[in-house]
Amino acid sequence: MFTGLIEETGKLLLIEKIASGKRLKISTPKIFDDLKVDDSVSVNGVCLTITRLNGNSFWCDAVGETLNKTTLSNILQNDELNLERALHLADRLGGHLVQGHVNGIGSITQLTKLGENFFLEINLPEKLIKYVINEGSIAVDGISLTVAKVAGTKIGISIIPHTWSKTNLRFRKIGDRVNIETDIFAKYVEKILLGTQKQDDRFTDGWFKNLGY
Repeated sequence: MFTGLIEETGKLLLIEKIASGKRLKISTPKIFDDLKVDDSVSVNGVCLTITRLNGNSFWCDAVGETLNKTTLSNILQNDELNLERALHLADRLGGHLVQGHVNGIGSITQLTKLGENFFLEINLPEKLIKYVINEGSIAVDGISLTVAKVAGTKIGISIIPHTWSKTNLRFRKIGDRVNIETDIFAKYVEKILLGTQKQDDRFTDGWFKNLGY
């Protein structure tokens, strides 16, 4: 579990092909001096397990569904990656609860400097937009951000200079694809309300009757 507060960015030093996917070697910031093999690290919003430590770098594997559902399938050597260590239970929750389980991939449609801040617009997969609300939380490449507006399948987000300078957003451009994780609580609420009903059965007379209306 993570908070979406990116601690540092690390450089992708090497990509090795393995039978089931990719093995990644990532440079380790100095503050990551407590990492151990089997620790979890959020890499661009994807929860990965450290398999090896080597001086100022660590190795992890990205395989199967991880590559199918995230932008890790397209990363290149020397890319800057957002990094966050797993949350301690005694830590302050400065962002929001982020699992590192990417729900889909969004595309940047606008990136504009507005005074000292930046405005980011992302087009989301249609299946995810129902979990997003104005002033709600969303993780973009592992960054905990607040949604400023929702219009169709597009969301707008204001980025403060600190977040801009400390994450790989500063390297992004229009058309880039980003990992999206929606707020976990929205999905739990949906599951509770729907139960075992099919999605097409929502909002029928029987659906409302079961809810006590």
